[in-house]
Parts: sequence; C-alpha cells; structure tokens
Amino acid sequence: MTSRRTRARLVELLRAQGIRSGVVLDIMQDVPRHLFIDEALASRAYENTALPIGFGQTISSPYIVARMTEVLLQRGPLGRVLEIGTGSGYQTAILARVAESVYTIERIEALLTRARWRFHKMHLRNITTRHGDGSAGWLEAAPFDGIIAAASPAEIPASFLEQLAIGGRLVMPIGVDAQRLLSITRSEDGYIQEELEAVSFVPMLSGDR
Repeated sequence: MTSRRTRARLVELLRAQGIRSGVVLDIMQDVPRHLFIDEALASRAYENTALPIGFGQTISSPYIVARMTEVLLQRGPLGRVLEIGTGSGYQTAILARVAESVYTIERIEALLTRARWRFHKMHLRNITTRHGDGSAGWLEAAPFDGIIAAASPAEIPASFLEQLAIGGRLVMPIGVDAQRLLSITRSEDGYIQEELEAVSFVPMLSGDR
C-alpha cells in the first residue's frame, strides 16, 4: 500500500479533482505520506482522506495539502514560508520542496517532537521549528512570501496579514461551523481576498501544551 503505483493512483485522483500544477503533483507522488502517520494506519496512507495523528489532530487529506500548496505557488517561487500547525509534518515536508526556507509552529510539543524526527530522517534541512502558539505568527523571521495555516480561527489573525511580504500570499481556512478556504494576497495598497471552497479543519486554539 506504500508502493509507487499506489502513489501514482493518488496523483491521478488529485489531477481528476482539479490539481493542475505539475510541480505539486510530482511532489505529492514523491513525498512518502506513510512516514507521517502511525504504522497501524499505513495501509490507508495514500487514500485521499484526513487521518488521525493523535491529540485530537489530523493529517489533512492529500487533496487539501495539494490544493493549498498549489494556491501558494501561483505567484511564483517562494523564499520564506510560514506554516501554522506543523501537525505530523507532512505539509511541512511538501513546503520544504517548494520554498527556500520553511518556518513552522506547533502548539502540541509531542507532535512537534515526532515531526522533527521525521524531518531529520528525511534530511530536510531548510525547516526551522518552534513549539508555541502560532496565532502570533513568527515576527523575527518575517516578512514571508507565503503563510499557510492548518487550523481554522473565527477571524483572520492580524499578525498573519502584517507578516506577509508585499506580493506574499496567505492560504488558510476561516470560520467555526461553516469553514471556507481563503487566499489573501498583500499588495502595495492593501489585501486582495479570494474565497476558494468549503473545507473542514480543526479549530485554531490559543496557548500551547
């Protein structure tokens, strides 16, 4: 269930669902999703579905990961990218293939410890991690060409908008009950917001543990 053929079938499904970027599709096929979930669920690693990773969190479906990455890349090459919610580290590993450097924040220390081990095992050296509340962003490393969030707040944190570079793009869910995926681009004059589609993410919580 972790073979290249199985991954190729997933990529064909993603293409059928509207993912057009050849770069993103190639990365989705190359990055081993089964390494980012518990061994007991490895047989389901290349299903197009979210899976539990413990602590009430999930690894996003391959479609959502591919979709958010594709949107982030639409404005061209990425330098610094900020990820809010490391989780299993799967989305982080995808971003590490398309950005010069990735800064990722996770509020659950046990999840971050596991993710760091995976990054080390995969020799991903352009990832910087932090344990803490991601809602404040990462001011010391700003501005960012891209920001991506894997949890849904009731309102867009002002810190995310402020830490975007001019021309940078924020891709994140918003809402509590009815969530929607947003793409927000910072221009010289302000912010351009686009609503993409309905989604379902865990809520964005404050604090760390």
